[in-house]
Amino acid sequence: MILLEINNQIVEDTLTVKFKNALAGHKLEVTDVRIADFDGALFHISSPKNDKSKIIISICLKFYKDLQQHGSDQLLKDIYGSFITDTEDGYSVSLQVDLEKIPKNWEELVKKIGLLKRNCFAAVFNKYFDFQERGEEGHQRAVINYRNDETMYVEAKSDRVTVVFSTIFKEEDDIIIGKVFMQEFKEGRRASQTAPQVLFTHKDPPLELLNTNARIGDNIGYITFILFPRHTNRVARDNTINLIHTFRNYLHYHIKCSKVYIHSRMRAKTSEFLKVLNRARPESKNTEKKTITGRTFIRRE
Repeated sequence: MILLEINNQIVEDTLTVKFKNALAGHKLEVTDVRIADFDGALFHISSPKNDKSKIIISICLKFYKDLQQHGSDQLLKDIYGSFITDTEDGYSVSLQVDLEKIPKNWEELVKKIGLLKRNCFAAVFNKYFDFQERGEEGHQRAVINYRNDETMYVEAKSDRVTVVFSTIFKEEDDIIIGKVFMQEFKEGRRASQTAPQVLFTHKDPPLELLNTNARIGDNIGYITFILFPRHTNRVARDNTINLIHTFRNYLHYHIKCSKVYIHSRMRAKTSEFLKVLNRARPESKNTEKKTITGRTFIRRE
């Protein structure tokens, strides 16, 4: 299986080209690049007021207000520091880089900016991982409406953090393939006792979401991750965040890949069957034949 990248490669490539050109002394040009990412996220890399010496990197997340309630603004300030600037209209967060004052560690900066979306997500996980680390219970569950009609729930207990994703399956066969994937996660835990427990429910929400406004329906699925201290401690939490915040996209990406593979195998097998049928088709009694010299004749039976 393929793990999706947590960074945005187009953002990194665009900034790398701009920084290298500036360091090489090439003529600066006005920048205006718009990039679409998973979960409806939009990036905009532009020159403010046509100032070629500066670049603004903005991200638009429809659910950013949900993340702000859990300290995303402060976390981004800690990570990006002075690069934080006034937010561009229509966007959630903006960073500004001066091409005339490129830092020596500019490659590291490019990597950090490529992780802007991931770092927006990280605040809510860090908050509830800290609750669990301190053994605190009773905190209100985090509700992040990360897509239209799809929600992520995060809740901390003294010994675990529970993360629940609700997702919509647009087609019936998506549900079937999704169940197969969830079964593989269960089998994977048998092979590795350190893996988190993964539960899957269809139509109805899990017990953690009873008596809430969680949606119910034939095309609704809920995936529950139970994260223990070995997944939420200071050493492991960054990797846990990297993996879990992309899980919904990972699941649907592999469902689509599986359907493409099945369809390609079906087409290949159909082509083979057609070749067999064509070879088995009896020849007409009055068929035109050719001699070795190229002359034609008709054999009549």
